[in-house]
Amino acid sequence: MKWIPKDIETYINAKEYVDTAVVPLYSVSVGGEMKQSAANAEFITLLTSHLERQFTGRILLFPPFTYLKNGDHEKVLSDLLQWEEDISKSEFKHIFYITSELDWRTHEQKLGGSLIWLPSLPLEQMNDSQKMEMIDSQVKQLLILFTQKWQD
Repeated sequence: MKWIPKDIETYINAKEYVDTAVVPLYSVSVGGEMKQSAANAEFITLLTSHLERQFTGRILLFPPFTYLKNGDHEKVLSDLLQWEEDISKSEFKHIFYITSELDWRTHEQKLGGSLIWLPSLPLEQMNDSQKMEMIDSQVKQLLILFTQKWQD
């Protein structure tokens, strides 16, 4: 389910079946890293959208947690932990953070949810069918990871 009114209404009526929150993590950079920042966001957007379609009825795809890459890292972490606290209070048993930002690996232990870091794939040179093939293969790997976490 996506973060749109119709899906949220479905979620509210079927909360007991939707036990997993997925939160994309996007950094925003301006200047020299702007293009890479946009490429990372495109990759994570396509990936999480495809993942949501695979698990409709089991996961709720939250809007991206977006922050400035060169901002105060402790504040960013604190803000994300506030999101996590609120999501946990809403009875989600599992929280997955999905990002292409390597920096999050250093904060992984501080998060209650599961961090999934994937290097961004160079999608800009691909046509739409190539993009979807690439994303599909990534999602297949994530399906295994999600299933294992649900069984734990």
